[in-house]
Parts: sequence; structure tokens; C-alpha cells
Amino acid sequence: MQINRFGSGASPALNAAMTPQQVNAFCALDAAGGSLLEAAFEKLGLSVATRNCILKVARTIADLAGSKAIRAAHLAEAIQYRRLDSSVAR
Repeated sequence: MQINRFGSGASPALNAAMTPQQVNAFCALDAAGGSLLEAAFEKLGLSVATRNCILKVARTIADLAGSKAIRAAHLAEAIQYRRLDSSVAR
């Protein structure tokens, strides 16, 4: 899915290497996803960089599920990984 999204030999070739502009283009959220991300942003005090990381992970989770769109469930899973990562880093 990433090769189809970015093109063969393109840079980036991976979701993890997306620029902020590419995150905005390829990680669009529906209303439910947008609300969930906004709530996580407020509750967890996320930075814009962390937001982009969560969206990249959510995009990858959606890809693995074979979904063209990032669903709220994909986003929730990505947020949980971020919370786990934060608790391990402390």
C-alpha cells in the first residue's frame, strides 16, 4: 500500500518518513477520528510532532488492515501505542 501511495522509488517510501505536508495529505481523518485525536491532544498534552507520529502509526495500522481510510479504531490503537511508549520512557 505504501508503494502505491508514494510510488516506486519515491522518497519517502515508508509512512514513518512522511513530511508534515504528506501527513496532512495521506492521514485525513473522518469526524469521529478528528474528535478522538482532539480529545487525546487535550487529555495527553500532545505536541504537533507527536500528533504527526500518531497519525503515521495510524496510517500504517490502517494499511495493515487493508483500509484506505484511517478509522477511529486505527487511531485509538496508535494512541495506545504512544501512551505505552511514553510510560516505558519514564
